[in-house]
Amino acid sequence: MVTATIFEAKTNLSALVKQAQEGEVVVITAGRSKTPVARLEAIHPIGKKRLGALETSGFILPDAFFEPLPEEELGLWNGDGE
Repeated sequence: MVTATIFEAKTNLSALVKQAQEGEVVVITAGRSKTPVARLEAIHPIGKKRLGALETSGFILPDAFFEPLPEEELGLWNGDGE
């Protein structure tokens, strides 16, 4: 998680948005006590695919998960070759 004051967020908005797109959560703070007042996060993060229910646990699916199964393994799933 990245934190930034309102001034820092105004000054570095493009960089903070890029960090959010990469999957970071940016918390914007206000005042001398740096109280959290807003959160910036991507609607659709780039490069990271998360499994919905496990999103907060840090579990990230590897890209290989979305690749087609090899024919041999696909046949086993379809009941062939047992």
